[in-house]
Amino acid sequence: MEQQNVFASRSLCVIEDFSIEERLYLFEQVKILKTAMENHDAQTLDRYRIDDKDFGIYEVFLEDSTRTKESFRNAANFHHAKVSELNSDSSSFNKGESYADTFYTLSGYANTIFIVRSKLEGVCRWLEDTCSAYAKRNKLYRKPAFINAGDGKHEHPTQELLDEFTFLEDNNWSSDSLHLALVGDLFHGRTVHSKADGLTIFKHVKVDLIAPIELAMPEAYVQRMRENGYEVRVFESIDQYLEQDEVADKWYFTRPQLERMGDRILQRQAELRRAITFRKEFLEYIKPGTKFYHPLPRHKVTPTIPTFLDDTELNGWERQSINGMYVRIVLLSMIAGKIGGEFKPTRQREVQEEEDYIQEVDLKGLPAKEKVVSEGVQPIHDGLVIDHICKGDKPSEIRDHMRLISSVLGLDEAKGGEWVSTGHKDEALYKGIIFRPGSYELSRKHLKRLSAVAPGSTLNLIKGGKVVNKYRLHLPPRIYNFEDLGCTNEACISHPDQSEGVPARFYRTNDNRFACAYCGKNHTFKEIWKSRNK
Repeated sequence: MEQQNVFASRSLCVIEDFSIEERLYLFEQVKILKTAMENHDAQTLDRYRIDDKDFGIYEVFLEDSTRTKESFRNAANFHHAKVSELNSDSSSFNKGESYADTFYTLSGYANTIFIVRSKLEGVCRWLEDTCSAYAKRNKLYRKPAFINAGDGKHEHPTQELLDEFTFLEDNNWSSDSLHLALVGDLFHGRTVHSKADGLTIFKHVKVDLIAPIELAMPEAYVQRMRENGYEVRVFESIDQYLEQDEVADKWYFTRPQLERMGDRILQRQAELRRAITFRKEFLEYIKPGTKFYHPLPRHKVTPTIPTFLDDTELNGWERQSINGMYVRIVLLSMIAGKIGGEFKPTRQREVQEEEDYIQEVDLKGLPAKEKVVSEGVQPIHDGLVIDHICKGDKPSEIRDHMRLISSVLGLDEAKGGEWVSTGHKDEALYKGIIFRPGSYELSRKHLKRLSAVAPGSTLNLIKGGKVVNKYRLHLPPRIYNFEDLGCTNEACISHPDQSEGVPARFYRTNDNRFACAYCGKNHTFKEIWKSRNK
């Protein structure tokens, strides 16, 4: 049986879509291609070419771009394929057409790979999902694949690929360790956000974050770096950074996007820019062999890497930019299935097993009549009791959340009430309890909703004064298919304000929060419900 090409028709929405092993394979291929380019080795280059005039590669850039767009265009032209471009200024986006409808249409015209840049975060993930379904129901020859060329403040995975390749190139192809200083606008910079997961190709990573507080790396990405085993240090300026001795041999600068931050910040722009701009007096602190990088463009008036450094050995950003086309040529070749058929991963991607987060308690041996309510609440003959709600929170927070639970479960209009009680062992430890008399039959779907909105709680179903079903509920690994879920990130493709009709989806993080499946924003279990976010 012929081995399936694991890269064919794959999308690259975030850098983690390609495993470490897959990225290292890509980089080996880029090395070969780059050498062939430099040596004009036509025979080797032909091994990478798609060379199919009917194979559609479509650029859809809904934000301004020079290097990414032109790099991809030249990479696509290398392949002798059908290369198209959507002009956003004259497209039906301006008539209110949805992303889904636009890409359904383009997918139907034998376009296979879409390169998409948008201000909306998570747009490629949504298009991957919905266009796959479109291709299946319309029996398209090829399933469309999507490459994220930058989505809002979220990620820029192909920039991350070319950055990683350049770091390896300057590291004598060793992936043992990396010491990298990230300098500039770390708050808005999607290229540095991709590094939270991207730098995992190196066995030991030390990252120095250099930015004023106003431009600091969002905590979610800092936390992600630490979860990935990075050693992370934080500094507010280059001046402060150079006061200590452990200076990185690789520096990555980004452009400050102060125009996004209002007049108050603009009034301080000279101070903020100075904190992240390299100056001549810093040169004496830089160790030999150090390289500087930048995703470009540099600001022509106030560049964080001044032009006096262009003709120095520090200049790694020009070769970094050139590497972009080589990396993108190989990426397109892999997704088209032209190369990669021989690749055999040594580790299979982990498949998330179904988790028993709804645990039914065995009632055998329990007393025939169990007291299931706390002080101040009379036991009920028939109905339900939800106990241990938000245990340890403040009473006001518990009451607020019990109102949300009632709304989520559709119990607003039912008889009964809510109560805040203290534990028997610790009177300072508060918990909530919801009780509703009546006849209730809760489905698995109801239990999943309750697990998501009240993890750690206990549900009791009571008939004839007896507990007939008792469940202990834990945070589910995923939650979706509920209309009242909502991501709080206004730039997310799934946010209601975008009017794209994208249903919200969340997955549980290592620290027991819910991350949006599209934009990656972290939420507590209390924050993912639309009724809370109105």
